[in-house]
Amino acid sequence: MADRIAPSDPDGALDDAPVSTLAGDPDEHEINRRLRAQYAEIAQLAGGLAHEIRNPLSTISLNLDLLAEDFQQPETPRDRRALQKIERLRREGRRLQTLLEDFLRLVRVQDLRLEPADLNLVVEEMRDFCEPQAMAQGIIVRSHYADDLPRVLLDVDLFKQALLNLFINARQAMPDGGELILTTRRDGSWVVLDITDTGLGMTDEVRSRIFDAFYSTRPGGSGLGLPTTRKIIEAHGGDIRVESEPGKGSQFTIRLPEAGTR
Repeated sequence: MADRIAPSDPDGALDDAPVSTLAGDPDEHEINRRLRAQYAEIAQLAGGLAHEIRNPLSTISLNLDLLAEDFQQPETPRDRRALQKIERLRREGRRLQTLLEDFLRLVRVQDLRLEPADLNLVVEEMRDFCEPQAMAQGIIVRSHYADDLPRVLLDVDLFKQALLNLFINARQAMPDGGELILTTRRDGSWVVLDITDTGLGMTDEVRSRIFDAFYSTRPGGSGLGLPTTRKIIEAHGGDIRVESEPGKGSQFTIRLPEAGTR
């Protein structure tokens, strides 16, 4: 291959030229299109790899279940040790399967089935679903819904998964009970949902990393729940922010564009 020769520029005129005229940079739309295409390819590869892992993992788990049945009534110390090892492997297998399913949910957030939806109704349905478990943990759920809230375009099932992740996160932050407050409001062309808990709160360091994949402060946590939530919300054209203070709780704020403004 021949060496590339830089053009002569005795007067230094190129130093002040716009970057786009020098390098022929594509416009922002083209860059975004390429990034989306690259992400779709990576997501497809990651999803395929996860499926390939899931099949032998299911086989391993099934055989461990069968082995556990064979050792259900251990008669010797050796049998008891074998059963303990089998149970340890079964627990790790279940943990890996949960991690794999969480990962698959993360990479599948691509094509949405959007339809106009009432955010108040969607949030209330999730409240009805989650409230019994919250109450059993001593958590009081309160809601304050804005009247005449504009509709938003949602893939309702996928958005409910994002809300479920946030509700689970809030419940885990209040092991001794507390309050979970759900508030909807309008902010210009945005429809906003605040999810506030009175739990343990987070340090600035933790707060800055909670949306990082595989980061978790909870033993055994996959660290994929909140990254998946953010990805779902951003796929809807919205964003999510969090404010928190140790010992006082956290507030997650979701902003979604009104239907017709995307």
